[in-house]
Amino acid sequence: MKTYIIAEIGINHNGDIKVAKKLIDIAAVAGCDAVKFQKRNPDVCVPEHQKNVMRDTPWGEMTYLEYKYKVEFGKEEYDEIDSYCNAQGIKWSASPWDRDSLDFILEYDVPFIKIPSAMLTNLTLINRASLSGKDIILSTGMSTEEEIFAAVQVLRHNRSYRNDFKWSLLHCNSTYPAQLEDLNLIRIKTLRDKYECEVGYSGHEFRLGTSVAAVYLGATIIERHITLDRSMWGTDQLSSVEPQGLFKLVSGIRELETAYGDPIIEPTEGEKEIRKKLRG
Repeated sequence: MKTYIIAEIGINHNGDIKVAKKLIDIAAVAGCDAVKFQKRNPDVCVPEHQKNVMRDTPWGEMTYLEYKYKVEFGKEEYDEIDSYCNAQGIKWSASPWDRDSLDFILEYDVPFIKIPSAMLTNLTLINRASLSGKDIILSTGMSTEEEIFAAVQVLRHNRSYRNDFKWSLLHCNSTYPAQLEDLNLIRIKTLRDKYECEVGYSGHEFRLGTSVAAVYLGATIIERHITLDRSMWGTDQLSSVEPQGLFKLVSGIRELETAYGDPIIEPTEGEKEIRKKLRG
């Protein structure tokens, strides 16, 4: 089975459509299946006590609410992203952080809706997303077993009488960057065995081999944040993968898929000729 690879642009474009397009280009050339953004209504998502907190940014000092609007794309930018991705032959979607953003994303022909870990306990949002007919990918970072179970119950309930969507889980650790000892990749198998669904991995660590290892452990979806340069301004840049790293990651995953092979023990086609020569 081919691993579905998502290049998470998130807000690493810093509100610049030209940067977003460069990241789309890189993901497409690397062989990713999709790019993903994040969509918020800052008025809804930013807590009241943080809205007027002043922050230093590349655009000068501004309130936190003003900053969140500065890096938020609107309809004009997403129309451009939609057209550009179609031209580049790569799918796109976005993670909604609120109902307004979910409804906005659903105006486009996206292949899936990704519910971020921060919204796993927002069962109303999960319910609305899963009634859209779009496939649902649910991240499980920083969540308890009880919280994941409650979210899955919503997906299972809607799937029981609607046959128009699939759902899957993403194991991840919600620290940026995540430490190796906190990754707990074995939980990919734990989630798959418990919920009998496809499970992927969303990585926020520096390493690349961990994502390849996740595929070996059964992950069918891999999501990694990408950036043009880790030194760029922004909270997610440092834990993102730069272009050369993305090429290596995709190549490593595809090589593993090729090498994984068949569990039945018998001589391969290449071995049959050798067998004749050496064993008669």
